[in-house]
Amino acid sequence: RGKKVERRFGWDTHGLPAELEVMKQLGITEKSEIEDMGIDVFNKKAKESVLFYTKEWEEYVTRQARWVDFENDYKTLNLSFMESVLWAFKQLHEKGLAYEGHRVLPYCWRDETPLSNHELRMDDDVYQMRQDPSVTVTFPMRGSRAAELGLDGVRALAWTTTPWTLPTNAALAVGPAIEYAVVAGHLIALNLVGNYAKELGFASADEARDAVERTIVGAELDGVEYEPIFDYYTDTEKWGTENCWRILVDDYVGASDGTGIVHQSPAYGEDDMRITTAAGMPTIVSLDDGGRFVNAVTDVAGELWFEANRPLIRLLRERGRLLREQSYEHSYPHCWRCRNPLIYKAVSSWFVRVTEFRDRMVELNQDISWTPEHIKDGQFGKWLSNARDWSISRNRYWGSPIPVWVSDDPAYPRVDVYGSLDELKADFGDYPRDKDGNINMHRPYIDELTRVNPDDPTGKSHMHRISDVMDCWFESGSMSFAQYHYPFENKETFEQHFPCDYIVEYIGQTRGWFYVQHIMATALFDKPAFKNVICHGIVLGSDGQKMSKHL
Repeated sequence: RGKKVERRFGWDTHGLPAELEVMKQLGITEKSEIEDMGIDVFNKKAKESVLFYTKEWEEYVTRQARWVDFENDYKTLNLSFMESVLWAFKQLHEKGLAYEGHRVLPYCWRDETPLSNHELRMDDDVYQMRQDPSVTVTFPMRGSRAAELGLDGVRALAWTTTPWTLPTNAALAVGPAIEYAVVAGHLIALNLVGNYAKELGFASADEARDAVERTIVGAELDGVEYEPIFDYYTDTEKWGTENCWRILVDDYVGASDGTGIVHQSPAYGEDDMRITTAAGMPTIVSLDDGGRFVNAVTDVAGELWFEANRPLIRLLRERGRLLREQSYEHSYPHCWRCRNPLIYKAVSSWFVRVTEFRDRMVELNQDISWTPEHIKDGQFGKWLSNARDWSISRNRYWGSPIPVWVSDDPAYPRVDVYGSLDELKADFGDYPRDKDGNINMHRPYIDELTRVNPDDPTGKSHMHRISDVMDCWFESGSMSFAQYHYPFENKETFEQHFPCDYIVEYIGQTRGWFYVQHIMATALFDKPAFKNVICHGIVLGSDGQKMSKHL
Protein backbone atom coordinates (compact mmCIF):
# COMPACT_ATOMS: atom_id res chain seq x y z
CA ARG A 1 0.00 0.00 0.00
CA GLY A 2 1.11 3.51 -0.68
CA LYS A 3 3.27 2.42 -3.62
CA LYS A 4 2.77 3.15 -7.31
CA VAL A 5 3.35 0.17 -9.56
CA GLU A 6 4.23 0.68 -13.22
CA ARG A 7 2.33 -2.17 -14.81
CA ARG A 8 3.74 -1.85 -18.32
CA PHE A 9 3.08 -4.80 -20.59
CA GLY A 10 6.21 -6.10 -22.33
CA TRP A 11 6.29 -7.84 -25.70
CA ASP A 12 9.17 -10.16 -26.65
CA THR A 13 9.01 -9.85 -30.41
CA HIS A 14 12.37 -11.03 -31.76
CA GLY A 15 14.07 -14.39 -32.04
CA LEU A 16 13.89 -17.74 -33.70
CA PRO A 17 10.42 -18.77 -32.45
CA ALA A 18 9.02 -15.78 -34.34
CA GLU A 19 11.07 -16.67 -37.41
CA LEU A 20 9.90 -20.29 -37.36
CA GLU A 21 6.27 -19.20 -37.20
CA VAL A 22 6.75 -16.96 -40.25
CA MET A 23 8.55 -19.72 -42.15
CA LYS A 24 5.59 -21.99 -41.41
CA GLN A 25 3.18 -19.35 -42.69
CA LEU A 26 5.25 -18.87 -45.85
CA GLY A 27 5.68 -22.60 -46.44
CA ILE A 28 9.47 -22.48 -46.40
CA THR A 29 11.92 -24.62 -44.42
CA GLU A 30 15.45 -23.47 -45.29
CA LYS A 31 17.47 -20.34 -44.51
CA SER A 32 18.44 -20.17 -48.17
CA GLU A 33 14.77 -19.59 -49.03
CA ILE A 34 14.76 -16.53 -46.76
CA GLU A 35 17.80 -15.16 -48.57
CA ASP A 36 16.14 -15.84 -51.92
CA MET A 37 12.93 -14.00 -51.03
CA GLY A 38 14.84 -11.11 -49.46
CA ILE A 39 15.55 -10.40 -45.81
CA ASP A 40 13.47 -7.21 -46.02
CA VAL A 41 10.42 -9.15 -47.19
CA PHE A 42 10.90 -11.82 -44.54
CA ASN A 43 11.40 -9.38 -41.67
CA LYS A 44 8.38 -7.34 -42.74
CA LYS A 45 6.33 -10.51 -42.50
CA ALA A 46 7.92 -11.31 -39.11
CA LYS A 47 6.88 -7.93 -37.73
CA GLU A 48 3.32 -8.40 -39.01
CA SER A 49 3.22 -11.88 -37.49
CA VAL A 50 4.37 -10.96 -33.97
CA LEU A 51 1.87 -8.10 -33.82
CA PHE A 52 -1.02 -10.04 -35.38
CA TYR A 53 -2.54 -11.21 -32.09
CA THR A 54 -1.99 -7.99 -30.13
CA LYS A 55 -5.73 -7.35 -29.72
CA GLU A 56 -6.39 -10.93 -28.62
CA TRP A 57 -3.60 -10.75 -26.03
CA GLU A 58 -5.04 -7.55 -24.60
CA GLU A 59 -8.50 -9.11 -24.32
CA TYR A 60 -7.15 -12.33 -22.83
CA VAL A 61 -5.01 -10.62 -20.20
CA THR A 62 -7.86 -8.29 -19.26
CA ARG A 63 -10.24 -11.29 -18.90
CA GLN A 64 -7.77 -12.80 -16.47
CA ALA A 65 -8.29 -9.72 -14.30
CA ARG A 66 -4.66 -8.71 -14.67
CA TRP A 67 -4.19 -4.98 -14.20
CA VAL A 68 -1.89 -4.03 -17.07
CA ASP A 69 -1.03 -0.81 -18.88
CA PHE A 70 -1.14 -1.66 -22.59
CA GLU A 71 -1.02 1.96 -23.78
CA ASN A 72 2.41 2.52 -22.21
CA ASP A 73 3.85 -0.86 -23.18
CA TYR A 74 7.27 -1.68 -24.59
CA LYS A 75 8.25 -3.97 -27.43
CA THR A 76 11.71 -5.35 -28.10
CA LEU A 77 11.33 -4.38 -31.77
CA ASN A 78 10.92 -0.71 -30.90
CA LEU A 79 13.76 1.52 -32.07
CA SER A 80 14.27 2.91 -28.56
CA PHE A 81 14.57 -0.56 -27.02
CA MET A 82 16.98 -1.73 -29.71
CA GLU A 83 19.21 1.33 -29.27
CA SER A 84 19.55 0.59 -25.55
CA VAL A 85 20.52 -2.98 -26.44
CA LEU A 86 23.25 -1.61 -28.72
CA TRP A 87 24.48 0.59 -25.88
CA ALA A 88 24.64 -2.43 -23.56
CA PHE A 89 26.69 -4.45 -26.05
CA LYS A 90 29.18 -1.62 -26.53
CA GLN A 91 29.50 -1.19 -22.77
CA LEU A 92 30.34 -4.87 -22.39
CA HIS A 93 32.84 -4.66 -25.25
CA GLU A 94 34.60 -1.64 -23.75
CA LYS A 95 34.86 -3.48 -20.42
CA GLY A 96 36.46 -6.44 -22.21
CA LEU A 97 33.40 -8.56 -21.46
CA ALA A 98 32.20 -9.11 -25.05
CA TYR A 99 34.46 -11.02 -27.41
CA GLU A 100 34.44 -13.18 -30.53
CA GLY A 101 35.52 -16.79 -30.10
CA HIS A 102 35.51 -20.21 -31.72
CA ARG A 103 33.91 -22.77 -29.43
CA VAL A 104 32.02 -26.03 -29.44
CA LEU A 105 28.41 -25.09 -28.69
CA PRO A 106 24.99 -26.74 -28.73
CA TYR A 107 23.94 -26.32 -32.35
CA CYS A 108 20.61 -26.68 -34.09
CA TRP A 109 21.23 -27.95 -37.61
CA ARG A 110 17.56 -27.47 -38.49
CA ASP A 111 17.61 -23.77 -37.60
CA GLU A 112 21.30 -23.40 -38.55
CA THR A 113 22.32 -21.51 -35.43
CA PRO A 114 23.99 -22.18 -32.06
CA LEU A 115 22.28 -22.06 -28.68
CA SER A 116 23.49 -20.94 -25.27
CA ASN A 117 24.22 -23.56 -22.65
CA HIS A 118 21.59 -22.10 -20.33
CA GLU A 119 18.90 -22.76 -22.96
CA LEU A 120 19.45 -26.49 -22.48
CA ARG A 121 18.65 -26.29 -18.77
CA MET A 122 15.51 -24.20 -18.65
CA ASP A 123 13.01 -27.03 -18.95
CA ASP A 124 13.14 -30.74 -18.26
CA ASP A 125 11.58 -31.50 -21.64
CA VAL A 126 14.65 -30.18 -23.49
CA TYR A 127 16.27 -33.51 -22.64
CA GLN A 128 14.33 -36.44 -24.10
CA MET A 129 15.06 -40.13 -24.28
CA ARG A 130 16.51 -41.13 -27.63
CA GLN A 131 17.92 -44.31 -29.14
CA ASP A 132 21.19 -44.04 -31.02
CA PRO A 133 23.64 -46.62 -32.36
CA SER A 134 26.73 -47.07 -30.21
CA VAL A 135 29.89 -48.64 -31.58
CA THR A 136 33.14 -49.93 -30.16
CA VAL A 137 35.91 -49.32 -32.67
CA THR A 138 39.42 -50.79 -32.89
CA PHE A 139 42.49 -48.58 -33.30
CA PRO A 140 45.65 -50.62 -34.07
CA MET A 141 48.65 -48.95 -32.43
CA ARG A 142 51.86 -48.44 -34.37
CA GLY A 143 55.08 -46.44 -34.44
CA SER A 144 58.18 -46.25 -32.30
CA ARG A 145 56.46 -45.44 -29.01
CA ALA A 146 54.04 -48.37 -29.43
CA ALA A 147 56.97 -50.69 -30.20
CA GLU A 148 58.88 -49.41 -27.18
CA LEU A 149 55.91 -50.30 -24.96
CA GLY A 150 55.36 -53.65 -26.64
CA LEU A 151 52.01 -52.46 -28.03
CA ASP A 152 52.72 -52.54 -31.76
CA GLY A 153 49.64 -54.01 -33.46
CA VAL A 154 47.58 -54.08 -30.23
CA ARG A 155 44.14 -52.62 -30.90
CA ALA A 156 42.98 -49.85 -28.56
CA LEU A 157 39.20 -49.94 -28.07
CA ALA A 158 37.08 -46.79 -28.02
CA TRP A 159 33.32 -46.64 -27.53
CA THR A 160 31.14 -43.84 -28.94
CA THR A 161 27.45 -43.02 -29.29
CA THR A 162 28.20 -40.66 -32.20
CA PRO A 163 29.51 -42.78 -35.09
CA TRP A 164 28.98 -39.78 -37.39
CA THR A 165 31.93 -38.01 -35.68
CA LEU A 166 34.41 -40.79 -36.54
CA PRO A 167 35.39 -39.33 -39.96
CA THR A 168 37.07 -36.48 -38.05
CA ASN A 169 38.67 -38.64 -35.37
CA ALA A 170 41.97 -36.94 -34.51
CA ALA A 171 43.07 -38.64 -31.29
CA LEU A 172 42.24 -41.06 -28.50
CA ALA A 173 42.20 -39.93 -24.87
CA VAL A 174 43.06 -41.99 -21.79
CA GLY A 175 43.02 -41.17 -18.09
CA PRO A 176 46.49 -40.70 -16.53
CA ALA A 177 45.85 -42.94 -13.51
CA ILE A 178 43.55 -45.50 -15.14
CA GLU A 179 44.98 -49.01 -15.37
CA TYR A 180 44.62 -50.47 -18.85
CA ALA A 181 44.77 -54.15 -19.72
CA VAL A 182 46.21 -55.90 -22.75
CA VAL A 183 43.95 -58.85 -23.44
CA ALA A 184 43.49 -60.91 -26.60
CA GLY A 185 45.37 -58.30 -28.63
CA HIS A 186 43.24 -55.39 -27.42
CA LEU A 187 43.70 -52.49 -24.99
CA ILE A 188 40.85 -51.60 -22.60
CA ALA A 189 40.45 -50.29 -19.05
CA LEU A 190 41.15 -53.19 -16.68
CA ASN A 191 37.87 -52.87 -14.76
CA LEU A 192 35.85 -53.01 -18.00
CA VAL A 193 37.42 -56.15 -19.51
CA GLY A 194 34.54 -58.35 -18.36
CA ASN A 195 32.00 -56.25 -20.26
CA TYR A 196 33.62 -57.29 -23.54
CA ALA A 197 34.20 -60.98 -22.78
CA LYS A 198 32.05 -62.25 -25.66
CA GLU A 199 33.55 -59.90 -28.28
CA LEU A 200 37.07 -60.76 -27.14
CA GLY A 201 36.38 -64.48 -27.57
CA PHE A 202 35.79 -65.60 -23.98
CA ALA A 203 32.97 -67.60 -22.48
CA SER A 204 32.62 -65.45 -19.38
CA ALA A 205 33.74 -62.22 -17.76
CA ASP A 206 35.91 -64.14 -15.31
CA GLU A 207 37.63 -66.00 -18.13
CA ALA A 208 38.35 -62.67 -19.89
CA ARG A 209 39.80 -61.15 -16.73
CA ASP A 210 41.97 -64.23 -16.15
CA ALA A 211 43.36 -63.84 -19.68
CA VAL A 212 44.79 -60.35 -19.08
CA GLU A 213 48.41 -60.48 -20.25
CA ARG A 214 49.67 -57.25 -18.68
CA THR A 215 48.57 -53.82 -17.51
CA ILE A 216 49.80 -50.30 -18.16
CA VAL A 217 48.73 -46.96 -16.68
CA GLY A 218 47.32 -44.29 -18.96
CA ALA A 219 50.14 -41.79 -18.39
CA GLU A 220 52.57 -44.16 -20.13
CA LEU A 221 50.46 -44.25 -23.30
CA ASP A 222 50.99 -40.55 -24.06
CA GLY A 223 52.06 -40.06 -27.69
CA VAL A 224 51.42 -43.61 -28.93
CA GLU A 225 50.35 -43.49 -32.58
CA TYR A 226 47.59 -45.53 -34.22
CA GLU A 227 46.12 -46.20 -37.66
CA PRO A 228 43.41 -43.70 -38.74
CA ILE A 229 40.00 -45.20 -39.50
CA PHE A 230 39.36 -43.14 -42.63
CA ASP A 231 41.65 -41.29 -45.04
CA TYR A 232 39.43 -38.23 -45.64
CA TYR A 233 41.84 -35.93 -43.80
CA THR A 234 45.16 -37.81 -43.97
CA ASP A 235 46.67 -35.41 -46.51
CA THR A 236 48.73 -33.55 -43.91
CA GLU A 237 49.79 -30.74 -46.23
CA LYS A 238 46.19 -29.94 -47.12
CA TRP A 239 44.59 -30.37 -43.68
CA GLY A 240 47.45 -29.75 -41.24
CA THR A 241 46.90 -33.11 -39.55
CA GLU A 242 50.55 -34.07 -39.08
CA ASN A 243 50.11 -34.22 -35.28
CA CYS A 244 46.93 -36.31 -35.36
CA TRP A 245 46.16 -39.99 -34.67
CA ARG A 246 47.94 -40.46 -31.40
CA ILE A 247 46.94 -41.04 -27.80
CA LEU A 248 46.54 -38.06 -25.46
CA VAL A 249 46.25 -38.11 -21.68
CA ASP A 250 43.68 -36.06 -19.77
CA ASP A 251 41.95 -36.12 -16.40
CA TYR A 252 38.44 -35.84 -17.87
CA VAL A 253 38.56 -39.45 -19.07
CA GLY A 254 36.87 -41.93 -16.74
CA ALA A 255 36.42 -45.70 -16.65
CA SER A 256 32.85 -46.05 -15.37
CA ASP A 257 31.50 -47.19 -18.73
CA GLY A 258 32.53 -47.79 -22.33
CA THR A 259 36.17 -48.82 -22.61
CA GLY A 260 37.99 -46.12 -20.64
CA ILE A 261 39.41 -44.83 -23.95
CA VAL A 262 37.62 -41.89 -25.59
CA HIS A 263 37.54 -41.07 -29.29
CA GLN A 264 38.35 -37.39 -29.91
CA SER A 265 36.72 -35.34 -32.66
CA PRO A 266 37.81 -31.71 -32.09
CA ALA A 267 34.86 -29.99 -33.78
CA TYR A 268 32.18 -31.93 -31.89
CA GLY A 269 33.13 -31.93 -28.22
CA GLU A 270 34.27 -29.28 -25.76
CA ASP A 271 36.89 -31.49 -24.13
CA ASP A 272 37.86 -32.89 -27.53
CA MET A 273 38.64 -29.41 -28.83
CA ARG A 274 40.43 -28.39 -25.65
CA ILE A 275 42.93 -31.23 -25.51
CA THR A 276 43.49 -31.64 -29.25
CA THR A 277 44.11 -27.91 -29.73
CA ALA A 278 46.70 -28.04 -26.96
CA ALA A 279 48.33 -30.94 -28.83
CA GLY A 280 48.59 -28.96 -32.07
CA MET A 281 45.74 -30.71 -33.89
CA PRO A 282 43.36 -28.77 -36.20
CA THR A 283 39.63 -28.44 -35.67
CA ILE A 284 38.09 -29.77 -38.87
CA VAL A 285 34.33 -29.29 -39.34
CA SER A 286 32.91 -32.05 -41.52
CA LEU A 287 29.30 -30.77 -41.53
CA ASP A 288 27.84 -27.74 -43.27
CA ASP A 289 25.49 -25.29 -41.52
CA GLY A 290 22.53 -27.58 -42.23
CA GLY A 291 24.14 -30.62 -40.61
CA ARG A 292 25.07 -32.36 -43.87
CA PHE A 293 28.48 -33.84 -44.60
CA VAL A 294 30.78 -31.80 -46.81
CA ASN A 295 32.29 -33.19 -50.01
CA ALA A 296 35.60 -34.09 -48.34
CA VAL A 297 33.85 -36.97 -46.55
CA THR A 298 33.24 -38.71 -49.84
CA ASP A 299 31.40 -41.81 -48.60
CA VAL A 300 28.56 -39.86 -46.98
CA ALA A 301 28.82 -36.43 -48.64
CA GLY A 302 25.48 -34.58 -48.55
CA GLU A 303 23.93 -36.84 -45.93
CA LEU A 304 22.49 -35.55 -42.66
CA TRP A 305 24.63 -36.36 -39.63
CA PHE A 306 22.23 -38.93 -38.14
CA GLU A 307 21.46 -40.52 -41.51
CA ALA A 308 25.19 -41.12 -42.01
CA ASN A 309 25.46 -43.40 -38.96
CA ARG A 310 24.35 -46.56 -40.78
CA PRO A 311 26.64 -46.27 -43.85
CA LEU A 312 29.59 -45.33 -41.64
CA ILE A 313 29.00 -48.35 -39.39
CA ARG A 314 28.85 -50.52 -42.49
CA LEU A 315 32.23 -49.15 -43.57
CA LEU A 316 33.69 -49.88 -40.13
CA ARG A 317 32.51 -53.47 -40.39
CA GLU A 318 33.89 -53.89 -43.92
CA ARG A 319 37.29 -52.59 -42.82
CA GLY A 320 37.48 -54.84 -39.79
CA ARG A 321 37.40 -51.92 -37.36
CA LEU A 322 34.06 -52.65 -35.68
CA LEU A 323 34.18 -54.78 -32.53
CA ARG A 324 30.63 -54.22 -31.29
CA GLU A 325 27.46 -52.37 -32.24
CA GLN A 326 24.54 -51.84 -29.89
CA SER A 327 21.46 -49.66 -29.61
CA TYR A 328 21.90 -47.11 -26.85
CA GLU A 329 19.03 -45.28 -25.15
CA HIS A 330 20.03 -42.07 -23.43
CA SER A 331 18.77 -38.65 -22.37
CA TYR A 332 19.62 -36.28 -25.21
CA PRO A 333 19.20 -32.49 -25.67
CA HIS A 334 16.69 -31.20 -28.20
CA CYS A 335 16.15 -27.69 -29.53
CA TRP A 336 13.55 -25.95 -27.37
CA ARG A 337 12.42 -24.04 -30.46
CA CYS A 338 11.99 -26.66 -33.20
CA ARG A 339 12.25 -29.85 -31.07
CA ASN A 340 14.88 -31.53 -33.25
CA PRO A 341 17.90 -33.27 -31.66
CA LEU A 342 20.88 -30.98 -31.25
CA ILE A 343 24.51 -31.62 -32.01
CA TYR A 344 27.62 -30.05 -30.51
CA LYS A 345 29.60 -28.23 -33.17
CA ALA A 346 32.52 -25.80 -33.38
CA VAL A 347 31.22 -22.40 -34.45
CA SER A 348 32.33 -18.79 -34.33
CA SER A 349 30.21 -16.70 -31.98
CA TRP A 350 30.24 -13.56 -29.89
CA PHE A 351 30.26 -14.22 -26.16
CA VAL A 352 29.73 -12.38 -22.90
CA ARG A 353 32.66 -13.23 -20.63
CA VAL A 354 30.46 -14.35 -17.73
CA THR A 355 33.30 -16.28 -16.09
CA GLU A 356 35.11 -12.96 -15.54
CA PHE A 357 32.47 -11.69 -13.08
CA ARG A 358 30.87 -14.97 -12.01
CA ASP A 359 32.04 -14.60 -8.41
CA ARG A 360 30.47 -11.15 -8.22
CA MET A 361 27.19 -12.58 -9.48
CA VAL A 362 27.28 -15.09 -6.64
CA GLU A 363 27.92 -12.29 -4.13
CA LEU A 364 25.11 -10.08 -5.43
CA ASN A 365 22.70 -13.00 -5.30
CA GLN A 366 22.97 -12.80 -1.51
CA ASP A 367 21.25 -9.39 -1.65
CA ILE A 368 18.15 -10.93 -3.27
CA SER A 369 15.22 -12.32 -1.25
CA TRP A 370 14.05 -15.58 -2.85
CA THR A 371 10.74 -17.42 -2.40
CA PRO A 372 11.09 -20.37 -1.96
CA GLU A 373 14.20 -19.49 0.01
CA HIS A 374 16.15 -22.61 -0.99
CA ILE A 375 16.34 -21.39 -4.61
CA LYS A 376 18.87 -18.70 -3.65
CA ASP A 377 21.74 -21.05 -2.82
CA GLY A 378 20.15 -24.07 -4.49
CA GLN A 379 19.03 -24.09 -8.10
CA PHE A 380 19.97 -20.46 -8.84
CA GLY A 381 23.06 -20.23 -6.65
CA LYS A 382 24.57 -23.46 -7.92
CA TRP A 383 23.88 -22.45 -11.51
CA LEU A 384 25.69 -19.14 -10.93
CA SER A 385 28.67 -20.89 -9.36
CA ASN A 386 29.16 -22.89 -12.57
CA ALA A 387 28.16 -20.18 -15.05
CA ARG A 388 29.95 -20.22 -18.37
CA ASP A 389 30.56 -17.63 -21.04
CA TRP A 390 27.32 -16.81 -22.86
CA SER A 391 27.00 -17.14 -26.64
CA ILE A 392 24.93 -14.14 -27.72
CA SER A 393 25.14 -14.11 -31.53
CA ARG A 394 22.74 -15.92 -33.82
CA ASN A 395 23.14 -16.59 -37.54
CA ARG A 396 19.61 -15.38 -38.24
CA TYR A 397 17.57 -12.40 -39.42
CA TRP A 398 14.85 -11.07 -37.09
CA GLY A 399 16.51 -9.47 -34.08
CA SER A 400 18.65 -6.64 -32.78
CA PRO A 401 21.87 -6.42 -34.80
CA ILE A 402 25.29 -7.16 -33.35
CA PRO A 403 26.76 -3.64 -33.73
CA VAL A 404 30.18 -4.74 -34.95
CA TRP A 405 31.75 -3.64 -38.23
CA VAL A 406 34.92 -5.29 -39.54
CA SER A 407 37.31 -4.66 -42.41
CA ASP A 408 36.87 -6.78 -45.53
CA ASP A 409 40.64 -6.88 -46.07
CA PRO A 410 42.71 -8.86 -43.53
CA ALA A 411 45.78 -6.85 -44.60
CA TYR A 412 44.15 -3.82 -42.94
CA PRO A 413 42.29 -5.25 -39.92
CA ARG A 414 39.91 -3.01 -38.00
CA VAL A 415 36.92 -3.58 -35.71
CA ASP A 416 34.39 -0.84 -34.83
CA VAL A 417 31.64 -1.25 -32.23
CA TYR A 418 28.72 1.20 -32.02
CA GLY A 419 26.48 1.97 -29.08
CA SER A 420 23.96 4.48 -30.45
CA LEU A 421 22.22 5.73 -33.56
CA ASP A 422 24.12 9.00 -33.39
CA GLU A 423 27.43 7.13 -33.39
CA LEU A 424 26.31 5.32 -36.53
CA LYS A 425 25.30 8.58 -38.21
CA ALA A 426 28.62 10.20 -37.30
CA ASP A 427 30.61 7.50 -39.11
CA PHE A 428 28.25 6.53 -41.95
CA GLY A 429 26.65 9.90 -42.71
CA ASP A 430 23.08 8.81 -41.94
CA TYR A 431 20.97 6.49 -39.83
CA PRO A 432 19.95 3.06 -41.13
CA ARG A 433 16.73 3.66 -43.05
CA ASP A 434 14.15 1.43 -44.69
CA LYS A 435 12.68 1.95 -48.14
CA ASP A 436 10.19 4.49 -46.77
CA GLY A 437 12.97 6.57 -45.24
CA ASN A 438 12.16 5.57 -41.66
CA ILE A 439 15.01 4.85 -39.23
CA ASN A 440 15.13 1.06 -38.94
CA MET A 441 17.84 -0.95 -37.19
CA HIS A 442 16.66 -4.31 -38.47
CA ARG A 443 18.34 -6.24 -41.24
CA PRO A 444 18.90 -5.63 -44.11
CA TYR A 445 18.90 -1.84 -43.57
CA ILE A 446 21.56 -1.89 -40.84
CA ASP A 447 23.71 -4.07 -43.12
CA GLU A 448 23.65 -1.40 -45.82
CA LEU A 449 25.76 0.97 -43.71
CA THR A 450 29.32 0.67 -45.06
CA ARG A 451 32.28 3.01 -45.24
CA VAL A 452 35.89 3.09 -46.34
CA ASN A 453 38.26 1.54 -43.80
CA PRO A 454 40.06 4.49 -42.12
CA ASP A 455 43.09 2.29 -41.45
CA ASP A 456 43.63 1.44 -45.12
CA PRO A 457 45.84 4.02 -46.86
CA THR A 458 44.89 2.59 -50.25
CA GLY A 459 41.22 3.41 -49.64
CA LYS A 460 40.16 0.11 -51.19
CA SER A 461 38.92 -1.86 -48.17
CA HIS A 462 35.59 -1.20 -46.51
CA MET A 463 33.92 -1.72 -43.14
CA HIS A 464 30.95 -4.11 -43.16
CA ARG A 465 28.69 -5.21 -40.33
CA ILE A 466 28.94 -8.85 -39.29
CA SER A 467 25.68 -10.53 -40.29
CA ASP A 468 24.70 -11.96 -36.89
CA VAL A 469 21.84 -10.74 -34.73
CA MET A 470 21.52 -10.85 -30.95
CA ASP A 471 20.28 -13.82 -29.00
CA CYS A 472 16.78 -12.69 -27.97
CA TRP A 473 17.77 -13.55 -24.38
CA PHE A 474 20.19 -10.61 -24.53
CA GLU A 475 17.16 -8.38 -25.07
CA SER A 476 15.26 -10.10 -22.26
CA GLY A 477 18.22 -9.48 -19.96
CA SER A 478 18.20 -5.80 -20.98
CA MET A 479 14.54 -5.06 -20.29
CA SER A 480 15.15 -3.34 -16.93
CA PHE A 481 16.91 -0.42 -18.66
CA ALA A 482 15.93 -0.81 -22.35
CA GLN A 483 12.23 -0.29 -21.60
CA TYR A 484 13.16 3.26 -20.52
CA HIS A 485 15.48 3.88 -23.49
CA TYR A 486 18.28 4.25 -20.96
CA PRO A 487 20.77 5.98 -21.02
CA PHE A 488 19.40 8.16 -23.83
CA GLU A 489 16.20 9.09 -21.98
CA ASN A 490 14.57 8.67 -18.56
CA LYS A 491 17.91 8.28 -16.77
CA GLU A 492 16.54 9.48 -13.45
CA THR A 493 13.40 7.34 -13.76
CA PHE A 494 15.43 4.20 -14.40
CA GLU A 495 17.77 4.86 -11.51
CA GLN A 496 14.77 5.34 -9.20
CA HIS A 497 13.29 2.00 -10.24
CA PHE A 498 16.46 -0.10 -10.34
CA PRO A 499 16.88 -2.71 -8.98
CA CYS A 500 13.20 -3.54 -9.31
CA ASP A 501 11.33 -4.42 -6.12
CA TYR A 502 9.69 -7.63 -7.23
CA ILE A 503 9.70 -10.18 -10.05
CA VAL A 504 7.82 -13.44 -10.51
CA GLU A 505 8.11 -16.28 -13.03
CA TYR A 506 8.25 -20.06 -13.12
CA ILE A 507 11.19 -22.08 -11.83
CA GLY A 508 12.77 -22.61 -15.27
CA GLN A 509 13.62 -18.90 -15.44
CA THR A 510 16.41 -19.46 -12.92
CA ARG A 511 18.28 -20.50 -16.09
CA GLY A 512 16.44 -18.01 -18.30
CA TRP A 513 15.01 -14.56 -17.57
CA PHE A 514 16.20 -14.28 -13.96
CA TYR A 515 19.65 -15.47 -15.01
CA VAL A 516 20.23 -13.19 -18.01
CA GLN A 517 18.95 -10.15 -16.11
CA HIS A 518 21.37 -10.94 -13.30
CA ILE A 519 24.22 -11.19 -15.84
CA MET A 520 23.44 -7.82 -17.41
CA ALA A 521 22.83 -6.03 -14.12
CA THR A 522 26.06 -7.32 -12.62
CA ALA A 523 28.17 -6.54 -15.69
CA LEU A 524 26.72 -3.09 -16.39
CA PHE A 525 25.74 -1.71 -12.98
CA ASP A 526 27.37 -3.97 -10.37
CA LYS A 527 23.93 -4.49 -8.81
CA PRO A 528 21.32 -7.24 -8.75
CA ALA A 529 18.48 -6.68 -11.21
CA PHE A 530 15.77 -7.25 -8.58
CA LYS A 531 15.30 -7.27 -4.82
CA ASN A 532 12.61 -9.93 -4.39
CA VAL A 533 11.79 -13.02 -6.47
CA ILE A 534 8.92 -15.47 -6.33
CA CYS A 535 9.44 -18.72 -8.25
CA HIS A 536 6.34 -20.78 -8.92
CA GLY A 537 6.01 -24.28 -10.29
CA ILE A 538 4.40 -25.53 -13.48
CA VAL A 539 1.02 -27.06 -14.31
CA LEU A 540 1.18 -30.57 -15.78
CA GLY A 541 -1.22 -32.00 -18.29
CA SER A 542 -2.98 -35.36 -17.99
CA ASP A 543 0.05 -36.98 -19.65
CA GLY A 544 2.37 -35.68 -16.94
CA GLN A 545 4.07 -33.26 -19.33
CA LYS A 546 4.33 -29.52 -18.78
CA MET A 547 1.37 -27.60 -20.17
CA SER A 548 2.95 -25.23 -22.68
CA LYS A 549 2.12 -23.32 -25.84
CA HIS A 550 4.50 -25.45 -27.91
CA LEU A 551 3.30 -28.86 -26.69
